[in-house]
Amino acid sequence: MEETEGFEVVMGLIMHSGNAKSLGMEAVQAAKNGDFKAAGQKLEEANEEIVQAHHAQTGLLTQEASGETFKVTLLMIHAQDHLMNTITFLDLAKELIDVHKILNQSE
Repeated sequence: MEETEGFEVVMGLIMHSGNAKSLGMEAVQAAKNGDFKAAGQKLEEANEEIVQAHHAQTGLLTQEASGETFKVTLLMIHAQDHLMNTITFLDLAKELIDVHKILNQSE
């Protein structure tokens, strides 16, 4: 893998993960305001971003599995960390939205 191609893949991981996390936060805020339809839409958009991030990650894994080596950089580690944290955050966001639904019903 050329260095510029690797950089683009890593930046794609960071970008799509960041977009997904932001959308997840928007979903929680929408639920906090009682707009559960918007919350669901934001979570769907976040999922689309995670899928894009996973495609980038899968490409890297496939290349490595086929014997193509590339330099592991701090930026690549950061990108993987960003993706994992975003996935964890989205799981928590879904739970928070459910809590807001319950609280909204009891009012």
